[in-house]
Amino acid sequence: MNCSAEKASRKWPDGAFRRGGAAMVTAAVTLLWLGMQAGPAQAARGMPTSPWDDLFGVRPQRAHKAVRRSAVPLPKPRPAEAPPAADAPAAARAPVAAEPEPPAVAAPPPAAPAEAARPGETTRPAEAAKPAEPPRPQLSACRQALTEEIAIAPSIPDIHGVGGCGGEDLVRLEAIVLPDKRTVAVKPAAILRCKMASAVADWVRTDIAPLAQSLGGGISNLDNFDSFECRGRNRVAGAQLSEHGRANALDVRAFGLANGKSISLTDRSVPRELRETVLHSVCARFSTVLGPGSDWYHEDHIHLDLTERRNNYRICQWNVYDPMPRVAPLLPAERPEEAPPRDVAAKSDASKPDSSKPDSSKPDRSEADRGKADEPDAAKSDDAAAPDGAAETKPQPTKKRRQSRRL
Repeated sequence: MNCSAEKASRKWPDGAFRRGGAAMVTAAVTLLWLGMQAGPAQAARGMPTSPWDDLFGVRPQRAHKAVRRSAVPLPKPRPAEAPPAADAPAAARAPVAAEPEPPAVAAPPPAAPAEAARPGETTRPAEAAKPAEPPRPQLSACRQALTEEIAIAPSIPDIHGVGGCGGEDLVRLEAIVLPDKRTVAVKPAAILRCKMASAVADWVRTDIAPLAQSLGGGISNLDNFDSFECRGRNRVAGAQLSEHGRANALDVRAFGLANGKSISLTDRSVPRELRETVLHSVCARFSTVLGPGSDWYHEDHIHLDLTERRNNYRICQWNVYDPMPRVAPLLPAERPEEAPPRDVAAKSDASKPDSSKPDSSKPDRSEADRGKADEPDAAKSDDAAAPDGAAETKPQPTKKRRQSRRL
C-alpha cells in the first residue's frame, strides 16, 4: 500500500477539519467570555454559571431567597408637655422630672416559614388551635313551654332506630308539678316526645288532680305500664310499628292517692261514674284511646297516644262495664216437708194406654165377621210369601257373569 504526504491530502482532505476546528475554538472562547461577564447576575438569579452545566446536568444548588425584613413602625414618644392620662394612678400624675426615654428597640422580624415550623418540634397546647364548638341546637316551642313549673322532664338525645323506631325532641317525664306545687311521680319515668309529655302533664294537672282530690287527699303518683319500646303493635312479630316505638304513646294502669290507695282504671269495683269521667277526659285530649272491649290486649290498662290521622280522625274504644254484684243471686228455697205430694207422676202414668187390657171402646165382632176378615189376611199373607219363593227360584248370577259385568 503506497502512502505519502502528497497523496494523503487527496485521500483525507483535512483542510475542512482545520477550518471547522478553528470555528469551534472561537465559539468556545466567546461563550466563556460571556459567562464570565454574566456570572454575578446569574448567580443572584440562581441560574447556572456556565452554559455546559445544563448540558451535562450539573447545576449548583440555588441559594435561598433572602427574607425581606421590614422594620415595624413604632408610635412616637409622648411629649413631656402632654397632660397625664385620665386612667393613670394618682402617683403617676404627680409632677416628676422628665427622664430621657430609652431609644426605641426595633421589634424582632417575623420568623421565616422554614424557621417557624421545623420538623420534629411539637407545638405547645396553648398555642394549638382550639376546635370550634358546635352550635347549640335551638329548643323547640314545646320544650320551651314545658318548664320545671309544669313537669320535671329533662331532655334526652334523639333516638334513631331500625325501621323508623325512635324520634326527636324526646324527654324523660319523671314527675308532674301540680298548680299547688305538689309533685305527681311517674313510676317508672316515661320516655316520650315533648308533645306527648306535655299532653299527659296537662291531663293530670287539669282533670285528674281535681278528681282525685275528692277521693283521698289528691293524686300522688301515676302508674306507667309502658312508654317507649321499639316494637310492633301488640308485640306481634312483623306487625306495623307501634306508637310506643315512636315514643308517642303511654299505657296507664292506675293512679295512686295520697292516703295510700290505688285507683285502677279497669277495675269493675271502682265506681262507674269515676271511670266514665276519666273516659270522657282522655277521649277529649288524645287521638287514640284503647281499653277494655277494644281487644284482649288492653283489658288491664288504658292506651293513650297522639297519632295524627287524616281529617283529625279519633279512636275511642273503652267499654266501662257495670260493677259486679256484691251478693250472688239467691237459689230457690227447699220444699217443706209438710207440703202435699206432687201428682205430676200420677198424671203422667194415667195418660199412657195399658196394652194388656182390651180396648172396650171398639165394638165386638162376631165369629163369622172375624172369619171373613181373616180370609183376606191369609190371602195377603200368601201373596206376600209368593215373592219370597219366586226370589228363591231365580238363578243366582255366577262368578263368570259377575266378571263379565265388571268388564
